[in-house]
Amino acid sequence: MSALQFPPLFQGEPVTGTADPFERAVALATMGTDPGTVVYNISGDTLRASLIFAPEVALEEAMATLPVCGLGFQAALGALAPPEVAVHLEWDGTVRVNGAVCGKMQVKASTGDPKSVPDWLVLGLDLNMTSSDPNPGATSDLTYLSEEGCADITSEQLLESWVRHSLYWINRWLDEGLRPVHADWRGLVPSLGEPIEIDGQSGTFVGVDEHFGMLLRSEDETVLIPLSSRLEG
Repeated sequence: MSALQFPPLFQGEPVTGTADPFERAVALATMGTDPGTVVYNISGDTLRASLIFAPEVALEEAMATLPVCGLGFQAALGALAPPEVAVHLEWDGTVRVNGAVCGKMQVKASTGDPKSVPDWLVLGLDLNMTSSDPNPGATSDLTYLSEEGCADITSEQLLESWVRHSLYWINRWLDEGLRPVHADWRGLVPSLGEPIEIDGQSGTFVGVDEHFGMLLRSEDETVLIPLSSRLEG
């Protein structure tokens, strides 16, 4: 496997076979591996990659890494895919392509305390590239890039592009705060303004707070569901 090209301050750590790059990244982060490490497995039909971060802010603020890297993915695929391919981002990290679920992002950190600064935070991406199913369109809410006009895009191309575009959005976040992140992200969330069910509660997803916590309105009450509640255990 040839080495992939990442921006300065990022370095690749490939794994192969059935190795889970998210679990590997968490293990490396726990051992003190440098932030900016990209652990990836592109040996199968799914692109799986994880980024290691060392936040300097409390966990609840650091959770913005999820929508920030989501914007990075949307820009990355947009740069490679035909113009008619639409990417949307669910609040919980689900990635939709042309309306159907194509992958997900997940986050794990060294602490679950929203007010504590994590020693590390790992963000993982799993994306359906191709399917071995002879009838991959049988499940209406599940799709693969190869079925959405993106068969010519390789996992290597998409991973390199995702890291580059995520770095762009990370730098904007650091330089300009979360305002531009909020502005662009809101337009990519299909469930915003819609009735939803989450964590045993139902209501209308009316917006997010400054740290992307979900505001869920039910009758006359609005409940805040912190984004940190989506942390992997």
